[in-house]
Amino acid sequence: MIYQPSNIYATAQLGKDVNVAAFVEIGNNVTIGARTRIGAFSFIPEGVTIGRDVFIGPHVCFTNDRYPPAKREAWELTQVMDGAAIGAGCVILPGTTIGSRAIVGAGSVVTKSVPAGEIWCGNPAKFLRLR
Repeated sequence: MIYQPSNIYATAQLGKDVNVAAFVEIGNNVTIGARTRIGAFSFIPEGVTIGRDVFIGPHVCFTNDRYPPAKREAWELTQVMDGAAIGAGCVILPGTTIGSRAIVGAGSVVTKSVPAGEIWCGNPAKFLRLR
């Protein structure tokens, strides 16, 4: 289900049973896997791939440009693997991967990849414990 107003670019690919809350922007060529939930006011730009059964809390901001404004060739890709959860208000910098079943605590700033099954939080996000 997609709640309005949300802006989903025509080239974005959403899997079956994806739930997109109001005021979400999903950019060009973004891929989102089945049964994923995207919270209100989230921003997901081109270059982001999100797996299946992922939870993205409200006000989560992904970026694709580490040193703006950069040309498109300098943009970095970001991946969120199956079963991961990202809490409200997180900022996910480009070039990172959130591993399978990993959790990122609310308000965290992810500056490097989060391994599978780990819980990270803070600014910058750091390892807290295993899930």
